[in-house]
Amino acid sequence: MTDTHDVVVGYDGSDFSMQALEWAMDEAELRKLPLTVTHAWRWPYGEADEEARGHLRRAAEHVLYHGGDCARSCSTITDVAVDLYEGAAAERLVELSARAELIVVGSRGMGALARTVVGSVAGYVAAHARCPVIVVRGAGPIPVPRHRGAVVMGMTGHTPDAAVEFAFAEADIRRLPLVAVHAGHLQPMAWSAPMPLVPDTRAVTEAAEDDMLERLRPWQAQRPTVSVRTCFVAASPKDALLDLSKEASLLVVGGARGHGGIGSVTRAILQRGSCPVAVVPAVGQGPQRAGTPSGTEDSGG
Repeated sequence: MTDTHDVVVGYDGSDFSMQALEWAMDEAELRKLPLTVTHAWRWPYGEADEEARGHLRRAAEHVLYHGGDCARSCSTITDVAVDLYEGAAAERLVELSARAELIVVGSRGMGALARTVVGSVAGYVAAHARCPVIVVRGAGPIPVPRHRGAVVMGMTGHTPDAAVEFAFAEADIRRLPLVAVHAGHLQPMAWSAPMPLVPDTRAVTEAAEDDMLERLRPWQAQRPTVSVRTCFVAASPKDALLDLSKEASLLVVGGARGHGGIGSVTRAILQRGSCPVAVVPAVGQGPQRAGTPSGTEDSGG
């Protein structure tokens, strides 16, 4: 392993991890980065002799090398590494995130994890990783959808810069439009100028969308080819983003609010979203400020 930033994908041989591998290969090709395929194993039955452990390790090696071979034979990536780890998969992925450009995981794994809505590995990594994490949900890239939806970013006044940058980069490399969405109730929001106590629907909508455009201006200048649209939705952030995920190619939300926690909206998107979800931590920005505009509780940031 080197210090070179790479795309890291967790692979366990399940259908969900195959979808994650497909997505990770796309990311590595589009970003021109190395790909690391990692697989974790551990003996689950207490004490065991070395022969029994050896059999399990060889089985794990077979799974891992299959993933590595798939990446080499089905992509143009020239640098594909494999990483076999004895221990918890979630802990290894978080460890690798310290020097990775991106972590990609399936929404669920094998065995007991497949009975949950979102696997414990995916949830833990999304909450604790030091780099962006894409949890491949929905139909995933297999088969390739005929309609390529936009990159959708949930946005509040506290969305970290890292999430905005990531959303623009994904839209740019995938040649997709970017839709920035702010969801909340129609009441005074005070993103900039104070609103009247009985707000006009059009005034609230235009003010929110104008504020989003202003916030996005520096990134739009850096990536002028990205088509950007801002949208205010008078609904709960969870409902708005879940609805938009039905047509999106990727949904981007802000990540951990310090101490490895993610908000209730982000959890809901990870559990029920219809498309892959990118969770982008505010690394280096410190915990986000307490309080968000009314009705926007952690909707992407």
